[in-house]
Amino acid sequence: MANGLDDIYALLGYRFADPSLLEQALTHPSCTGVPNYQRLEFIGDRVLGAIIAQRLYREYPTFKEGELAIRFNELVRKETLAQILLRLGLDRYVRLSIGEEDNGGRQKPAILADCCEAVIGAMFMDSGFAAAHEFVEKHWQDLVAGVALKDKDAKTLLQEWAQGRGMAAPSYREISRDGPPHEPEFTVGVTVGRKHEATGKGASKRVAEQSAARSLLDRLNGTE
Repeated sequence: MANGLDDIYALLGYRFADPSLLEQALTHPSCTGVPNYQRLEFIGDRVLGAIIAQRLYREYPTFKEGELAIRFNELVRKETLAQILLRLGLDRYVRLSIGEEDNGGRQKPAILADCCEAVIGAMFMDSGFAAAHEFVEKHWQDLVAGVALKDKDAKTLLQEWAQGRGMAAPSYREISRDGPPHEPEFTVGVTVGRKHEATGKGASKRVAEQSAARSLLDRLNGTE
């Protein structure tokens, strides 16, 4: 990789004082006998989380904790990290064993995401928080703006809220159906975990489910 370091520096917009950190950050654990990215990934995950959390807190002062958490999870999930690495063109520099290469490792989002976090961790270890912060601010800028503008429906947002806390997906149930057949009104309940529940009404089950999800989201965002 030594011959390609200058190319990687150009893609990153950063030159490492200790090139071995970059080489380690782009080395998959399947490559035996050399340091791999796992330890740097551990660091990078924490550094990235702190930077994104700070950016969201500063950028969107009216968002409540639940709204921030949903967008945070969107910005640090493996698909987003893999997208960043692919956008930079760093995927072709990831070092894999022959077996992992043949197994399609270079296209696996989990591996690309791990490498992205490891690169951030490597920058942090190479020259401190400022370098990592500049990198994340630059390459996540449009994504931070995008998650604020996303008009996701309430059911999707509630599901992401639950997933972000390691909880099962929301469960919906029809409680009642009132009114004449040509103009019914449905009442639907939604439950997340053992403690969070709400109800909603609508002219169809779909509308009532959205109403219930929005009601629960409003409650969660108002109390956390």
